[in-house]
Amino acid sequence: MSLSRGAVLWRTCSRLLPRHSVRTQSSEARDLMPRTSLSRPPWPEQMSPVPEEEERNRHAAVVSTVNQRIDRRDFGRLFAVVHFAGRQWKVTDEDLILIENHIEAECGERIRMEKVLLCGAEDFTLMGRPLLGKDLVRVEATVIEKTESWPKVHMTFWKRHRFQRKRIIIQPQTVLRINSIELAPRLS
Repeated sequence: MSLSRGAVLWRTCSRLLPRHSVRTQSSEARDLMPRTSLSRPPWPEQMSPVPEEEERNRHAAVVSTVNQRIDRRDFGRLFAVVHFAGRQWKVTDEDLILIENHIEAECGERIRMEKVLLCGAEDFTLMGRPLLGKDLVRVEATVIEKTESWPKVHMTFWKRHRFQRKRIIIQPQTVLRINSIELAPRLS
């Protein structure tokens, strides 16, 4: 009896409480895309403190200064960051690179490293997005030697299990010498 009396009491109380109305939103009043931090950042959009015209003038001045240095060959020793054999290398003239695999070129052959990410000197740096143009920078190397690494022992041992494995690893290696890093006569 007490159960039914409690159930009736709840039903009567629930009728006395105001029900929350469900509001529907029309798609015309709001944007079609939800407002998130990715679609619209929470901070106000800021204008650049430097006008666009002045920014163009600064860019032109920097490019003309670099072109003058290239014309006079007044930049000193060049360096480059190249992507070769799955790794990135910072190289200058006459550097030696030890690569952990064989490449298709034979000993004594000259090769051109085409994936140049960055090239620079003491006063300027040219950065690619992601690569510099093939006509802008030229990095050449010579294959000096193709050898194998010294034997490396890879030992696996589980104590108290009578388990041990020994592998001897010998990797192919290639030695390259960077011959030259050359810049185009003018930047575009």
